[in-house]
Amino acid sequence: MFKGRTLLIASKHEKEKVITPILEKVLGVKCIVAKNFDTDELGTFTGEIERTDDPITTVRKKCQLAMEVSNCDMAIASEGSFGPHPSVFFVSADDEFLIFIDKKNGLEIIARELSTETNFNGLEIGSEKELLDFANDSKFPSHGLILRKSKDSKEDIFKGIATTKKLIEAFNNLIDKHGKAYVETDMRAMYNPTRMKVIEKATEKLVEKIGSECPKCKMPGYSVTDSKSGLLCENCGTPTRSTLAHILSCRSCSFTEEKLYPFGKKLEGPTFCDFCNP
Repeated sequence: MFKGRTLLIASKHEKEKVITPILEKVLGVKCIVAKNFDTDELGTFTGEIERTDDPITTVRKKCQLAMEVSNCDMAIASEGSFGPHPSVFFVSADDEFLIFIDKKNGLEIIARELSTETNFNGLEIGSEKELLDFANDSKFPSHGLILRKSKDSKEDIFKGIATTKKLIEAFNNLIDKHGKAYVETDMRAMYNPTRMKVIEKATEKLVEKIGSECPKCKMPGYSVTDSKSGLLCENCGTPTRSTLAHILSCRSCSFTEEKLYPFGKKLEGPTFCDFCNP
């Protein structure tokens, strides 16, 4: 279905470095990067252009717009969001979505990787020592930094700083003009190797989904879309909140099936039972 075809990567931040090797090896496609297409039009990390849509809508638009300007019928794009982990609130997280669209075969497959492996951070600073301490904690200079007047300022922004000389020059510039500065991690993929690794993991998940065929119509993308709790407690037999089954479904023909005991356990320990351990 994919071998020998051209796959467009909708990115301006060098994500093809981790995406291309996986897709070309597993799918047999030839990857090219979209030209004359600026993904920043849909939003920038530094806020000069606000992202108005949710991540999935945004990543879908990236793919569709890139295919239009490149006259290509198959593409992949990614979109990342950074902030508190949705369930571990005091830990920062990188939430990456990848979408694969094949217009020829009517396919849209999405993969997600939620990771706490991120250096995402920002701090208002007033001294060179504070700046260099932040830089050290942020894995600088292998990971880039951004400096600006204040957290929400859209003026005097210095992006992609990757040397100590440029870092101190930008800091002194802001201090001389404004008397303060705000430093933050540059989360664009080409300046953030940690994020690149998360995108790589998301790509691996994506090709796994693409390689999973629907047992009914044989189309790619058959995968887990929901889960069902209710694994019985081994002590009292009461249903627990632990996963009893995964629900797998096909976007192409809507076939659905339930697979019991996806983690190999048929009973749950009393530690995780609300009756035995209220």
